[in-house]
Amino acid sequence: MRLNREERAMAAGKRGAPAKRAIEQQIQVGQFWGARRFVEVTSVHMMGDIEVMGDAGLEFLRATCAAKAQCVRPTSTNARCIDFAWSERFGQRPQTVRKERELISCLRRMNVTTVDTCINYQTVYQPHLGEHVAWGDTGTVIYANSVFGARSNFEAGPAALAAALTGRTPAYGFHLDGVRRGTVLVEVDAQPGDLADWGALGKIVGSANQDYFTVPVFTGDFPAPSSDELKHLGAALASYGSLAMFHMPGVTPEAPTAREAFGGNRPKARMRVSARDFDRIYRGYPIAAGGSVVVFSGPQLSLWELKSLAALFDGQKVHASIRCYATTSQQVLAEARKLGIAQAL
Repeated sequence: MRLNREERAMAAGKRGAPAKRAIEQQIQVGQFWGARRFVEVTSVHMMGDIEVMGDAGLEFLRATCAAKAQCVRPTSTNARCIDFAWSERFGQRPQTVRKERELISCLRRMNVTTVDTCINYQTVYQPHLGEHVAWGDTGTVIYANSVFGARSNFEAGPAALAAALTGRTPAYGFHLDGVRRGTVLVEVDAQPGDLADWGALGKIVGSANQDYFTVPVFTGDFPAPSSDELKHLGAALASYGSLAMFHMPGVTPEAPTAREAFGGNRPKARMRVSARDFDRIYRGYPIAAGGSVVVFSGPQLSLWELKSLAALFDGQKVHASIRCYATTSQQVLAEARKLGIAQAL
């Protein structure tokens, strides 16, 4: 890889041991992917919970924090698995809760902003067209690439932290023009009616395309989807297919037309999605006879989703055999409480 003066200084240890270790790791990643250079990033989003990191991850953070590491780019954290106000109610082990508290303390001492949200693109930061970021988590990366036209790969925890410490990431994958062009044409014959349908569409296409570098292009006679609908489509594509980007002509910024979405290339494959395909997905989730758990989440709900949910539950009660949960970020929850939405739920 070609290194500029600042990158050579970091590799030589002139910016401290944490930055030296971080860029050494990034150079190895870049060489693995055949990257020729780095790109500077403006924003980092990383995992920040004990369930994902485990004891090894916590020890890594302890050592990095003890070495006085400091993030040089705005860095936010993904959703946590422990809400301290509810940990006892959910039966989470006290030792796990203690580890989570320590993990958060380490992150904050390294200048990480622990917002704990997987909808940072709706609540914290919205990158612009062509902006390079280093984000982790399924839903955040595909939303950044597709809806904003920003540029990011899926960054694992240590890789995202390395980007936060160096302010850059290797230029490979979705940081490059050629990888961002459409590869599969998806003709949607059905009319997605609600958020669940957009998630189901993502599952259908994602499950059929188990390739990180697949970029579907969605066409069809349907109204332009909202932010929340695009959120559920992208999260499902990423969850079921590990896809990092999609195009929708006339909706996403890099696809004014289908031809431009494909960059002048022919589609490598075609898919057609009908109402029958949606029905098949829903039939695959039978309700258990002895009661169920219903979760409204994945990704966290926006304020508008919580408001809609409150309206649907108005005058209703959850059956005694069913447990029901809705999850959101602390930022959205604060607003929902101000507006009485959380109390209604």
